[in-house]
Amino acid sequence: MIAPMTASSSQPGPHGGPLRVGSVPYLVGRPLDHGLGDEPGITLEHDVPARLIERLRDGEIDVALVSSIELFRRHGYRYLDGLGVAGDGYVGSVQVFLRKPIQEVATVAMDPASRAAAALTRSLLFEREGGAPEFLEVPMGADPREAEGADAWLRIGDPALRETLTIDLPAWNPSEEWRTRTGMPFVFAAWIVRDGVDIEPHLPAFVRAREAGRAAIPTLAKEAAAAWSLPESQCFSYLSEECSYDPGPAMGPSLREFQRRASLAGLCKNSVLPEPIFL
Repeated sequence: MIAPMTASSSQPGPHGGPLRVGSVPYLVGRPLDHGLGDEPGITLEHDVPARLIERLRDGEIDVALVSSIELFRRHGYRYLDGLGVAGDGYVGSVQVFLRKPIQEVATVAMDPASRAAAALTRSLLFEREGGAPEFLEVPMGADPREAEGADAWLRIGDPALRETLTIDLPAWNPSEEWRTRTGMPFVFAAWIVRDGVDIEPHLPAFVRAREAGRAAIPTLAKEAAAAWSLPESQCFSYLSEECSYDPGPAMGPSLREFQRRASLAGLCKNSVLPEPIFL
């Protein structure tokens, strides 16, 4: 799903045009980007997280709500401190569905759409007693559930919410496991700003979008329930209780702990130090 782009000539971005912002096409992103494309000097479009990262690296967009692991893979990134998609326990949109108990799983097929969820899963299972399982990379657009020989598969986003209710298999929840091990929320996605972008004039717009989005959660839950034939109460609980859009002072420490664990698993460099932008 691609949202229509809007543009304005006021407050130009670093390339002489509006600030180009990308966000995820999933329900979880709406409480952070609600109305952002209507702000002066900002264009907004939606794409899957992995594709947003590619476009951020290529300079096609200036700011993106993307997987937090990207912060530790390139020098020069900054992020909006206190704004993000976090889970402080169970989060239904990131699930590892199991055909065997998690300790017996030998192969996990990975949903390619989100790098943070994949890195979280890998880093947690890297610490598993007896060693990590084999991770099967699935091409973009392919179904990890159909991967041959997989004992489990990672599913993210709205499909994970639907699959939780429609398949009769247990699931292991990485966000819940992270909270158990660290005592901190896990930051799945952050507003990442590429090097050289002057975002400061637009910071109030990102705060306004979050406030508007949180106020719209009942409406968003109702629309999602109708579209997916899911209970409205579950959609509301997911947006208002499972997900947090204000990680607060725990955001920095949680990101640093994620970087430490992910670097031990060989998923990023521990030497990259992203700079927070305080609102």
